[in-house]
Amino acid sequence: MTGLARLRDAVRGLTRLAEAGAGQERWLSEGADLLRDLVSADDWLPAPFAECGPGYRQYLLHCDPLERFSLVAFVWGPGASTPVHDHTVWGLVGMLRGEEISTEMHHGPPMVPGRVDRLRPGEVLAIRPEDNDIHRVENALADRASISVHIYGANIGAVRRHVFDPATGARREFISGYSNGLVPNFWDRSKEPAAGAT
Repeated sequence: MTGLARLRDAVRGLTRLAEAGAGQERWLSEGADLLRDLVSADDWLPAPFAECGPGYRQYLLHCDPLERFSLVAFVWGPGASTPVHDHTVWGLVGMLRGEEISTEMHHGPPMVPGRVDRLRPGEVLAIRPEDNDIHRVENALADRASISVHIYGANIGAVRRHVFDPATGARREFISGYSNGLVPNFWDRSKEPAAGAT
């Protein structure tokens, strides 16, 4: 399987989990397997959803119609980083290209760095709102872009979340939105070779 078929199959698997009424732990286990399969190959992300900017961009790839989950590509410019932020929902982060560093932050003031995870291609990290939800993320590479693929337990671009001042711990609400106005069309099979064709 190559190209958009890989993305289409991931969305199908995630939709089956949503339809089964999977709880958080099942999402973080079976969803992680689906994400690991997706980021195991770098042949499916359409070029418009891999475009780099000076900071980072959050591209929506798919949102469940009932907003039970969303699938997002983060494109990190060289050395780009986020502010300290939370999610308020479970999440999975899979590394597709490059490297990313996630640093947990604990309440202060000042906020104190905790566990540090360095993700490389094919690796997946789980985020639990009750455990490691507050962190800062950065592109580990100063000379080129990195791309991670995230699954969240909601339409993450519409969730009211928070950024934190690391010196004081003060929080401010934000809604991230998305960098794109259109999503990839992975349902058009007209350009795929016919089954059994040579």
